[in-house]
Amino acid sequence: MYILTLLGKEDEGAYAVKNSLGEKVLFMFEEMDDAVRYALQLEDMNGEKMHVLEVEGKNAIMSCEKAGYEYAIITPNDIVIPPDDLDD
Repeated sequence: MYILTLLGKEDEGAYAVKNSLGEKVLFMFEEMDDAVRYALQLEDMNGEKMHVLEVEGKNAIMSCEKAGYEYAIITPNDIVIPPDDLDD
């Protein structure tokens, strides 16, 4: 699995989007190409460089569940685009 972080700030946490309830949701991409494509879209929108980080899927999911964080697994069949509001 692959997650996104800000380049140079990998230790500060992963990039997440807010859902309709205002909760942060961590995107975990199954394919590196999809993660890279999403990262490039984010960079085009806000100018900040992103880093695609490979993680062990089971560990990432367990960490999210233990901490009570929402997550979404993005498969090659899914289409995701960055939200218009990138303030967070």
